[in-house]
Amino acid sequence: RVLADIDHVPEYWPDDETVRTDLLDYALEVEHADRHLGLMLQELEQRDLLEQTLVIVTSDHGMPFPRAKGYAYDASCRVPLAIRCPQGPAETRGRTVDDFVSFPDLAPTILDYAGITPQRSGMAEMYGASLRPLLESSVSGQIQPTRTQVIVGKERTDVGRPGDVGYPIRGLRTRQYLYLCNYEPSRWPAGNPETGYLDTDGSPTKTRILELGRADRLDLYWRLNFGMRPAEELYDLRADPDCVRNLISDQPRVAAELRKVLEAELLRSGDPRMHGQGAIFDAYPVTNGSGFYEAFKAGRRPPAGWVNPGDFEKEPVQP
Repeated sequence: RVLADIDHVPEYWPDDETVRTDLLDYALEVEHADRHLGLMLQELEQRDLLEQTLVIVTSDHGMPFPRAKGYAYDASCRVPLAIRCPQGPAETRGRTVDDFVSFPDLAPTILDYAGITPQRSGMAEMYGASLRPLLESSVSGQIQPTRTQVIVGKERTDVGRPGDVGYPIRGLRTRQYLYLCNYEPSRWPAGNPETGYLDTDGSPTKTRILELGRADRLDLYWRLNFGMRPAEELYDLRADPDCVRNLISDQPRVAAELRKVLEAELLRSGDPRMHGQGAIFDAYPVTNGSGFYEAFKAGRRPPAGWVNPGDFEKEPVQP
């Protein structure tokens, strides 16, 4: 592999040898995973189980790079999804389906193929819906007219802020726009600088951008990846697929329409943030690393193996 094999470097990263090499390394990991997936499918076929098996391949978040994993942009939430359902009619293959789908649809899909209704499953009421009608349809394009958008968001994805609080986001992704609401814009979105921006995994790309920021806190790449965010963000994905030009002040009418739809969906799903109970998310106990920020500031060095020692800022960083 050579650096020129990388056909696109996102606008929020510098296009240099360090970043391209990092992307090539990640591509090698993806190829490694893909090879093992092929071996799994081959094993199922040899055991004559492939046509009785529902195979779902996806990722829990975007690639572990700055402004990707741990955020709510397209690079964070638009992850690969490949589903191989038990053998269906030939006319279901080779189609392009435009419907929006998301993770809450996976559990209903699995139950559907297992012949179990959500009511019989004993689970709480489900927000998503089975993808089986899309998988077994012979139609291309938009199949279900209601699938024209998805909700995205996050709460706490890592420690490193005072009191173990998260960075709450809710957003609406339509075919053209991504609208985001940042409920706590006074918090550092990637985690506090002095504790290593723990919401972003260590990598050569992260190191490179931190170097640029230490040389100049107005550096565009540092601000896009580690700087503070406004309360609302709006991106036109057709013109700006990398989500770097915030249009919240330029298109207030579009933002208002998307905000209204988002809040209606959050109310329908019972999101605590729509009922003044958002603090409940910060109150949830931390599985690993509880009290990281306080321990670090007290002079202890709690383990943080997912970042590099050089990620921790030695000097205070002003928002």
